[in-house]
Amino acid sequence: MQNDLVHTMTESFEGHAQETENGIEYWLARDVQHLLGYKEWRNFSHVVSKAKTACDVSGHLTTDHFVGINKMVDLGLGSQRDINDIMLTRYACYLIAQNGDPAKQEIAFAQTYFAMQTRKAELIKQRLLEAERVSARKKLTTTEKDLSNTIFEQTGGNQNFATIRSKGDQALFSKNTQAMKAQWKVPNNRPLADFAPTIILKAKDFATEITIHNAPKNPDGLE
Repeated sequence: MQNDLVHTMTESFEGHAQETENGIEYWLARDVQHLLGYKEWRNFSHVVSKAKTACDVSGHLTTDHFVGINKMVDLGLGSQRDINDIMLTRYACYLIAQNGDPAKQEIAFAQTYFAMQTRKAELIKQRLLEAERVSARKKLTTTEKDLSNTIFEQTGGNQNFATIRSKGDQALFSKNTQAMKAQWKVPNNRPLADFAPTIILKAKDFATEITIHNAPKNPDGLE
């Protein structure tokens, strides 16, 4: 039963999402009011005010997340009335939920829902960063193989490869490879690059590509 409620409330919230001409996602406050269990706009507007304050305190521009609009609503018998509404971003909805009455089941759900959404976003970001690092590591491996081949073509062997790589580490870190392994606590049987952050992998890859580029012009530089 609880799973059905969660599913229903999730579908209701996401079902009210709209987009501007620029593809910006937003919700209307009058819709969110009912989704979060508030019968009166007066009470809900107090929560919105608190959310705006939280937005300011967090360093975000309120005008980027709470945009006031006017719209016409039907009153019946063909009559209409102009009322105020607010276009809310997902972040604005999150702040409203955080400042709502937790005794309301809808607010409790929304707080949990946004916490889960935030966690999902963090996990996605983490996975993207991990994928970027794996890609950078593979690229460096390929580039170092190219350097090894270049050294072999120039010298008939690849005994200078470790020396050149250590010189590259010296240039990047002001320490040789062994010193960096000791600092990062890298096992002796593992390459330093296996423990390097993405930016270092990219820097090492760039430096290695420069070495390969210069090698045909300066064969003696490999000795």
